[in-house]
Amino acid sequence: MPFDFDYARSILPLLLEASLVTIAATVVSFAAALVGGLVLVLGMRAPFAGVRWPVWAIVQFIRSTPLLVQLYFLFFVLPGFGISLSPFVTGVAGMGIHYSCYIAEVYRAGLESVHKGQWEAATALNYRKSAAMVQIILPQAIPPIIPVLANYMIAMFKDTPILASITVIELMQTANIIASEKFLYVEPMTLVGLIFLAMSLVASACVRLLQGRLAR
Repeated sequence: MPFDFDYARSILPLLLEASLVTIAATVVSFAAALVGGLVLVLGMRAPFAGVRWPVWAIVQFIRSTPLLVQLYFLFFVLPGFGISLSPFVTGVAGMGIHYSCYIAEVYRAGLESVHKGQWEAATALNYRKSAAMVQIILPQAIPPIIPVLANYMIAMFKDTPILASITVIELMQTANIIASEKFLYVEPMTLVGLIFLAMSLVASACVRLLQGRLAR
């Protein structure tokens, strides 16, 4: 079947508009994952085993189960317990929780890269542990892991089509709706692939630029 360029041009604005939902879902989910990952890594480093081990178990459970299953649980099971969220909020929450468990490991690597002498110096200066973490340790731990965090953001962006499974009208779902109207799938799916490719290439170029600047 030949590619219909006129049809492709007519549906491109709709797909570009839907891509804004995809971008919004990525940004909000990534922000939630950044905060959630930090909370989880601090929990896994807590001095109390009663906190440390449950957090570790939660992280391992989430990392070991598919994102799709987690989204289905949030979207279809939670309403049975009286918790009903919109598809977009459910998708953002699911992706944020899922990726926070991976980002927690990135934070852990960053924290462990900080020399122990920094903790000793903070103790010698009478810093509280929380103040030392915020003012001394994190500012040294985060810059080296920024490129890795950026790569996770790109991976999250490419995972957003899975939100179509819980009826989020993002880029992929919009393409499916358009394609089902005339049963023409080549043009919508091709454009979706090209849009994802273009955005991923731009994001990857930004990551490489960031890596270059941090390496100076």
